Amino acid sequence: MAAHVVGAIPSCHFPSLSHLPRCSFTKRRPFLMAAMSDDPIRDWILSEGNATQITKISPVGGGCINVANRYDTDAGSFFVKTNRRIGPSMFEAEALGLGAMYETRSIRVPKPYKVGPLPTGGSFIIMEFIGFGASRGNQSVLGRKLAEMHKVGKSDKGFGFEVDNTIGSTPQINTWTSDWIQFYGEHRLGYQLKLALDQYGDRTIYEKGERLVKSMGPLFDNLVIEPCLLHGDLWSGNISSDKNGEPVILDPACYYGHNEAEFGMSWCAGFGGSFYNSYFEVMPKQPGFEKRRDLYMLYHYLNHYNLFGSGYRSSVMSIIDDYLLMLKA
Repeated sequence: MAAHVVGAIPSCHFPSLSHLPRCSFTKRRPFLMAAMSDDPIRDWILSEGNATQITKISPVGGGCINVANRYDTDAGSFFVKTNRRIGPSMFEAEALGLGAMYETRSIRVPKPYKVGPLPTGGSFIIMEFIGFGASRGNQSVLGRKLAEMHKVGKSDKGFGFEVDNTIGSTPQINTWTSDWIQFYGEHRLGYQLKLALDQYGDRTIYEKGERLVKSMGPLFDNLVIEPCLLHGDLWSGNISSDKNGEPVILDPACYYGHNEAEFGMSWCAGFGGSFYNSYFEVMPKQPGFEKRRDLYMLYHYLNHYNLFGSGYRSSVMSIIDDYLLMLKA
């Protein structure tokens, strides 16, 4: 949910925040090595990163959870995120997701290089720096390349991921599950519904939502659902293009799931007709796609409700009520 893209954060995410986020001198080598050991980011860049000097460190805006910087060196540039409050597990999960998407050789993502702890607490991730172009790129190309990632990235373990990760700052449970309806009901909708109950005491949302979870099976009748590698948090802030106009996606919340779930943030992504046309040429549209569209949006609306408050409650309630009426539940 938090992009390392320079610029303003779209209001669709934060409507409630307006009122409130190599030296040849042998004598000096011991000093240099000691300093580097106190700065693991610098240490990695000047060793495994193949640089001999860091020429500039510049802040990169756009995120609300982590601090981001661009490190310019004589070996190229690196993108570095740090978090002074959270250990390496969050960035380790991000690196695994980026690595999985990178290995599909389909759509461009920043290649992850190194994750580790900071000496004073917190953690960091170093990854490839991608210079962004002036626009978000061609929607048709984005749709085709995303579909290619979904087509290539498959799991033989079922639905889930190697580790739990986060959607924004909310934990996202990725326990391997053989059945998609069970996975989505328990680890996506069910988790968020319980969070709303615990956080707000919202028993209406919880009880109606649980009725929907128990009744949503017919929406998947006659479908064969494969576990596809998903970005997991595909909104406008996590989509860009490189200097050549090729699409880039970043800041993932990866897991293997029904490919349609990738469009759960479409209400804040601006996907147009050319995007979907190109996507469905590679990954054909499945029967009942339109009936399931809001079900996949519901997960993200619930997450926004839990993160940002009551401004999203009416959208959550409307989707749940519409499905209960449709399913006669």
